Amino acid sequence: MSVLKVEHLTKDYGNNKGVFNVSFEVEQGEVLGFLGPNGAGKTVTIRHLLGLLRPQSGKTSINGLDCWKNPKDIQRKIGYLPGEINFPNDMTGTQLIRFLADMRGLTDMTKVKKLTEQFDLDTSVDLKRMSKGMKQKTGIICAFMHNPEILVLDEPTSGLDPLMQSVFVDLVREEKQNGRSILMSSHMFEEVEDTCDRVGIIKHGRMVATIIPKDIRHAERKTFKIEFLSANDFDSMRKETFIIKELSPENNQIILDIDDAHINELLSALSKRKVKFISEIKHGLEEYFMGYYHGGEPNDQ
Repeated sequence: MSVLKVEHLTKDYGNNKGVFNVSFEVEQGEVLGFLGPNGAGKTVTIRHLLGLLRPQSGKTSINGLDCWKNPKDIQRKIGYLPGEINFPNDMTGTQLIRFLADMRGLTDMTKVKKLTEQFDLDTSVDLKRMSKGMKQKTGIICAFMHNPEILVLDEPTSGLDPLMQSVFVDLVREEKQNGRSILMSSHMFEEVEDTCDRVGIIKHGRMVATIIPKDIRHAERKTFKIEFLSANDFDSMRKETFIIKELSPENNQIILDIDDAHINELLSALSKRKVKFISEIKHGLEEYFMGYYHGGEPNDQ
């Protein structure tokens, strides 16, 4: 069941800025990654989901409620972490958390205590004295502390060190197991691969693909880098019918693509030549994503 929907959303600011006919859904208990560079339309889309912007056409909804018409009802149900955090300077982290808890009518602070310990955060520090990483941890606590049904996270690990990024990944996995639905915008490809069930790619305000990361990792087409001991073997391999992606004559190296069904053919060809080494080049989300921004579309995996 879809709990978050973006349906043919358009907001045109002119000069090809905005979002155009954007559609996607987040299912119950699903983590959807939302990928695109700065200016691609991620934040504009998220602001519509928060009820902060009115669509020119199309619709955004959460749990069946129109985001523009029912912003208060929707904001009660979601946890939101903005891409750029601006906290008041006259509070400590503890005071801010308590203030937001009071606004939400939250009296059980068990989740706050757990998150504070997980992220090793001293909330007694003045917000204005906090580092970027400390502010990011505070923002994460504020987004998750009321156990929202739906989370909208914009660059959630910005400013976190690798250890805390790992803690965040574990948190997302835990929340998913608890049935939370999460929309997560991120530039961290490894983080997205580790947490997201599906990934939507937005380019120049338009959705260009929705993919499943595990399908990329387990693609039937493989890429191998092979180096031969002699130039003769290198030259003769070039004449085979395999799909050559790259040649390095100075190193006697070939990079080629091959479907799983033809692996035996490759092994047969290599058995006739002296190979110095062979290694598989793993396909990943980053390579797939870059295919859309450098050359239009990625190669078939």
